[in-house]
Amino acid sequence: MSEKQLQQVTGGCLCGAVQFEINGAVSSFHLCYCNRCRHNTGSAHAANIFAKPEALRWLKGEEKIQRFELPQAKSFAKQFCRECGAPVPYINRSGAFLVIPAGSIDTPFDFASDDRIFVAEQAKWTECIATLPTFDSYPDQF
Repeated sequence: MSEKQLQQVTGGCLCGAVQFEINGAVSSFHLCYCNRCRHNTGSAHAANIFAKPEALRWLKGEEKIQRFELPQAKSFAKQFCRECGAPVPYINRSGAFLVIPAGSIDTPFDFASDDRIFVAEQAKWTECIATLPTFDSYPDQF
């Protein structure tokens, strides 16, 4: 399998105040079902891509970024736009990894996640996802 790369991949927050570019190799891509990631995203799991810190270049709005580090956690942190609250990439506490929320990337990329982690903490309501009906937009009742 070839090395995963993100080259000239751009992304940003929901309101567009913060924008970034990623250029570099990807070390891993995890779907994390831990309790912290579920609370952080408000969803079933976080989808985080890991790369080297030097892969990140802020294009716009770096001054609008807020960082939060969970005091009781060894390494949990997050960064988000102060305007809209959307997550943006951050460098972990040790400085060893860049963590990129996959949903913040606008440029299409062609690799899938490596794995699902912390599945013992997966919410029961997510177990049926693969069997649910799918729609290209809102279902008719909207």
